[in-house]
Amino acid sequence: MGQVHECIDGRLRAFIEAQKMFFVASAPLAGDGRINVSPKGRDGSLTVFDERTVAYLDFGGSHAETIAHLRENGRITLMWCAFDGPPKIVRVHGAGEAVFRDDPRWSELLDRFPGGQAEAGGLRAIIVVRALRVSDSCGYAVPLMEYREERDLHTRYLDRKSEDEFAAYCERAPFNRESIDGLPALPLPLPPRPHPAH
Repeated sequence: MGQVHECIDGRLRAFIEAQKMFFVASAPLAGDGRINVSPKGRDGSLTVFDERTVAYLDFGGSHAETIAHLRENGRITLMWCAFDGPPKIVRVHGAGEAVFRDDPRWSELLDRFPGGQAEAGGLRAIIVVRALRVSDSCGYAVPLMEYREERDLHTRYLDRKSEDEFAAYCERAPFNRESIDGLPALPLPLPPRPHPAH
């Protein structure tokens, strides 16, 4: 039986942090706009700041749909589901914001992520989500699957690029400047990356 929760309590936080991947959904306001769903899974790229705030790191890719939708309307849903252990699905419906490299909050936010993510290559934004509705459901139909290991292809690909090369990659990626529906997405040229705050 599904339940709506007042916040991301300790039990829900433990479940969220134990999952190896999660899904992000967003959409434009236009009725004929494309809804976007993206899988996310780099280890250490998501953290729960507090009972009402979740954040994840947005790395370089060919699209920037979530960023475009957040810039237009802020609507976002995050979903985690258990692929092992007791069946469970957790959703956070929220108001999201893309924090970019030239934002004064950048270094402080980045320092709140575990595992040395402040030095990770190819980072273009931090997505901060304020939870408006937190719920869980049974997940009885989610298949049981065994986790083997992290894929490091994305990490290795981006870590090989210098800052100038990554900025050039963002410039030429087909849907970084605008979403597939033509909404403003990643602000370009990409601002230089500030040094971590320590």
